[in-house]
Amino acid sequence: MVLNTYNEGGSDSKSHQQLDHSYNQTLRNEPDIHRAETGKFDDQFNTREESRNFEKVLVVGLGQLGLPVAKYLTGKGFETYGYDINNTAMERAEKIASVRKATNLNEIDVFIICVSTHKPEDMFSPQVDGLLSIVEEISREAKSGALVSIESTIPRGTSKKVFEMLDHRLHVAHAPHRFYSLEEKDHGVNQLRVIGGVCDCCLKKAIQFYGYPRDAIENVVMNSKDGSCNSIVLHGSTTDSSNNIAMNTALKSTKSLGIPLHPVSNIEIAEITKIAENAHRYLQIAFAEDLYLYSQANGINFAELRESLNTKWNINILEPRDGIGGHCLPKDTKMFLQSSHSPNKSKILSAAIEADRAYRRYRHTKGIASKQQGGRLNPRLS
Repeated sequence: MVLNTYNEGGSDSKSHQQLDHSYNQTLRNEPDIHRAETGKFDDQFNTREESRNFEKVLVVGLGQLGLPVAKYLTGKGFETYGYDINNTAMERAEKIASVRKATNLNEIDVFIICVSTHKPEDMFSPQVDGLLSIVEEISREAKSGALVSIESTIPRGTSKKVFEMLDHRLHVAHAPHRFYSLEEKDHGVNQLRVIGGVCDCCLKKAIQFYGYPRDAIENVVMNSKDGSCNSIVLHGSTTDSSNNIAMNTALKSTKSLGIPLHPVSNIEIAEITKIAENAHRYLQIAFAEDLYLYSQANGINFAELRESLNTKWNINILEPRDGIGGHCLPKDTKMFLQSSHSPNKSKILSAAIEADRAYRRYRHTKGIASKQQGGRLNPRLS
């Protein structure tokens, strides 16, 4: 078995295998997967014996996302396997998360994909070639009925493309990661997560693995046309407390990750959720940068203005720093723009990108850098 990829938020190692299609080509002619009507589930894989068979889990990509996932899996008692093209990342995961090296994909029950979705040479530009090369390998070796869960950030339509590549033999779900390392207790692997499946049977399988017993899944309302909310379903009940959901005594009767979930009726909603979250964060920071430039141009004390604005309960002006960086926000904002089939891209996001560029130019011209502030700036959640 040879998996070729680089991990989400981890090393900068390049994929050994580059597919012949570009990012945009990946999403062309995406298959039109028919979703079953509410309550009509495909029973092809859903025997009770297999539905309980979540023992061996492989995490592909052991960086900032994959390593905490692997550690969490081990803590829940799963046989946790791992792969990363970077040997250092693999060795770290073996030591910290007690993962094993996978040698036979046919034995794996669940594949969790946590690889980076940016170009190896440009962390600000989206690309899913590495992820799709992994799927090709899984397609060749994995057993039918296994679950493939994509936690990597992906553009709209990718999950259906993956389902086609797997020849409909495996269940495909998308549970985009939400993880903040500085507040792992409250915002770690086990926080409330959005989840979607390519088909209803895929979603049922994913819900069972991530959080809830099979018997409770029968009452999941998948049809959102009536505007009903899908969060979350223990025998049809909902609650605002994710902690109460995760600690529900029903979870003790089956082996799962115990993660509270918000199921969505269409997997593309799950895909868009993550990139829209980060695009929204990008907008928030860009406005703070624009307000800073406004203050400088008009002789206003920005720090005092920000402090006064944030006294209102529903206002939270962020603290601008050196510009919008990191490996998530710029890349995912571009991914959101590129995922749209509309010829008219989001004007507000395009303006936000230009605002960030103007802010960077100003700071460069003035020779301003965050490090000159003696580390007094607070970390900004992304």
